[in-house]
Amino acid sequence: MSEPEKNEKKTAAEKADAKPPFDWSTLFVFPEKIGWRDHALGGISAATYVGILIVTARTLGFARDESFYFSAGQSYAHWIELLMHDSARALDKSVVDGVWGQNHEHPSLMKILFGLSNLYFHEKWELFKDASTAFRFPGMVMSGMAVWVTYLFGARVFSRRAGFVAAVLLATMPQLFYNAHLACFDAPIMAMWLLAVYIYYRSVQEGGLGWAIAFGIVYGLTLDTKHNAWILPLVFIPHAFWVQRFAIAKNLKLGRLVIPTNLVTMAVLGPLVLYALWPWLWSDTITRIQEWVEFHTHHVYYNMEFLGKNYYEPPSPPGYMPLLVIATVPGITMLLFFIGIFDRLRALVLRFAASFKKENAQPGASRAEDARKPARHAEADVLIFLAFSAPLAVFLLPATPIFGGTKHWLPAYPFLAMLAGHGFDLAAAKADVAFRKVRSWNADKIEIAHAIMMALVFVAPIAETAHSHPFGIGAYVPTVGGFAGGADLGLNRQFWGYTTQSVGPWLEKNAPRNARVFIHDTTGDAWNRMEAEGRIRGDLRAAGSPGDADFALVQHELHMNEVDDQIWVAYGHTSPAYVLTQDGVPFVSVYRRK
Repeated sequence: MSEPEKNEKKTAAEKADAKPPFDWSTLFVFPEKIGWRDHALGGISAATYVGILIVTARTLGFARDESFYFSAGQSYAHWIELLMHDSARALDKSVVDGVWGQNHEHPSLMKILFGLSNLYFHEKWELFKDASTAFRFPGMVMSGMAVWVTYLFGARVFSRRAGFVAAVLLATMPQLFYNAHLACFDAPIMAMWLLAVYIYYRSVQEGGLGWAIAFGIVYGLTLDTKHNAWILPLVFIPHAFWVQRFAIAKNLKLGRLVIPTNLVTMAVLGPLVLYALWPWLWSDTITRIQEWVEFHTHHVYYNMEFLGKNYYEPPSPPGYMPLLVIATVPGITMLLFFIGIFDRLRALVLRFAASFKKENAQPGASRAEDARKPARHAEADVLIFLAFSAPLAVFLLPATPIFGGTKHWLPAYPFLAMLAGHGFDLAAAKADVAFRKVRSWNADKIEIAHAIMMALVFVAPIAETAHSHPFGIGAYVPTVGGFAGGADLGLNRQFWGYTTQSVGPWLEKNAPRNARVFIHDTTGDAWNRMEAEGRIRGDLRAAGSPGDADFALVQHELHMNEVDDQIWVAYGHTSPAYVLTQDGVPFVSVYRRK
């Protein structure tokens, strides 16, 4: 063989052995199985949402409850520091009870996170300029996690497109956007409720002890977030027994009762995690659990306006929850939800009918056949319906306190969004049929049309959410006429005194130095925090009554009308110097003593 032939053969061999260049586009090709790319997409969506929350946090005043949790979180974080440096002293019963006895009507997890976030991200590392943003950051992260898990859950049960649409529609619910900013528990319990249901779902789908243990731990963390978690067994227990119905029936015939493993871990690990993370329970455990339960089962009632009437004591008004859902969730989201839930209910009824026939004919084969069904089978549908319905059903009871409004049933909204995502899938499938009839459209044009269709779905919720800030509690969607429509209907406008910061710019220009301000429904701690962070002019002094003040604020709620009367008597006139409005709806009036 000649030398040129040898070199040519060698070159051909080298080319054969050489690896082809890496195709970076494959990173963006999603395989059939849910994997790391889906977590990346969910994580990016979550990070984007958290970033928006951080950027908009400073324009949102402090809610009454936040001021209590700022203080409790700071105290808990200092105890944890003490535990790391002097455990013997930290674990002394008097020290534990002194620290953890503060603000113990709610469990500890979020307050621990609020405090640690402030300690490290503000005080030590100075990542956040404002202490309040550091306190609020864990709640924002929880809200971002809810967006992430909503995508994953929707992608597994329906499709990736449905999951993504669901995540965006969840993030663009105005009243959730408000609550997602706060150092409170309502957005976090929504996130933990969703995570617990998702991990439970994985434990059912995957089986094995690992997923069951993970579920038990997550349920314990949910218990340690807020008492809404008490309702979750009403979701898991019937679903688990229904999923395992054939195995349970078989064992009962043999004289054995088999409890699903995930229910065992929920019952064992859940309370253990709650106990371990809440030092207030370490002493007099039974008595203190009873106190905790009784606080919420006999909760005091607060005033709430609904359809122009003030409610204080039960019974709750009929139609309260359904009307507020329709009035506060963007119309396109609700429309897609109704499409999605109708489809799944219809499919579920058909499956149950078919399953009943098969069980009568071949009981043993039915379960095996059911296991081969795709992710959108009856087990997933039933779980989603239970998880969606449970937090809403409580508000159909006449004795349920209604003072928190929509924030108390936020755990239902990720599942509403998932069903809306499925509704979009169904609408897109119908549109696809029409697109393919256009002869001049190729596959690329059809994909572009679908993308435009998705973007159009997002436009209104994004615009409504942006317009709602920073008055999210009083935000109502165009379905009922927006802010003005909600006011005309006599729906609640606000609570917690959080709108005081929004009159700060007016006071900055018009209040003389050292002026005294009656802060109405705002707590002293919230006022002091606003002054410390430069949100309210630092020389202004809070007053406890209109008669002791140069300026008096009124946060407008129906039951607060008497405060206007008190100010008129004290000041000798009825004309506010300034009225803070949104779309013509008064939120705060400022009176000035002549």
